[in-house]
Amino acid sequence: MIIATLGPEGSYSEKAAKQWNKSGEIHYYDDIQDTVEALLHDEVDFSVVPVENSLEGSITLTLDLLMEHHLTIVGEMVIQISHCLLAKGKRSDIKVIMSHPQALSQCRKFIKKNFRNAQLRPVLSTSLAAKLASGSKDIAAIASVESAQKYQMEILEKNIQDINENFTRFIVIGKDTPHATGNDKTSIIIYLQKNRPGALFEILEEFANKNIDLTKIESRPTKKLLGDYLFHMDLKGHIEDRQIKETLEKIKDKVGMLKILGSYPAAI
Repeated sequence: MIIATLGPEGSYSEKAAKQWNKSGEIHYYDDIQDTVEALLHDEVDFSVVPVENSLEGSITLTLDLLMEHHLTIVGEMVIQISHCLLAKGKRSDIKVIMSHPQALSQCRKFIKKNFRNAQLRPVLSTSLAAKLASGSKDIAAIASVESAQKYQMEILEKNIQDINENFTRFIVIGKDTPHATGNDKTSIIIYLQKNRPGALFEILEEFANKNIDLTKIESRPTKKLLGDYLFHMDLKGHIEDRQIKETLEKIKDKVGMLKILGSYPAAI
């Protein structure tokens, strides 16, 4: 089994992939789009990508890729994020702080308090920040303990995120829908096509009538017209469950598009 993740080694995506499958062979890619395209081009069997963070919200690129391509979500993991300040030199040497844009945002209070004059430099992943910072004493990285170990960096401070309860949800993208386990989640995208009073309510009412728990609903622009939106939804249950299947059949006639992204075991 070959699994694509955001690289280089030491990334949170790698940690998620190893949690999902400890024996898989991991291939590293520069960004989320490359990670997904590796699966589309049959270079790998699965791709692991972040989809949302408890502090910063959804990863919009991941949501857009799910809409643009024929992809199947086959699993998910939730990883607690614990950011560290890594460097080769001393705190007083630091002039630049590198990390993924989300990590920089998640540590904004720490940065403002301790490194108000430092230049912030976004890069494609936290592990790439650590790898780049390992070659200079005046550059620090915000990354994981694993990145510190991999690139022989000193951990100047741990748990520097603004809120300790910081979690990122990762999805596994594959090709075949897993069978129901009894603790599953289904992800869909709907497009109403014609916006009118009560249109979205009619869809939500169908789920409520069947006592189906919607765990997430989020709008994304269609990129066609201003004010034109798609709705990403996660719901408890599997596409093989009768009430899920019946409800999705009902709402098909009420929407312009229904795209089923996958049914998969929910993260524990």
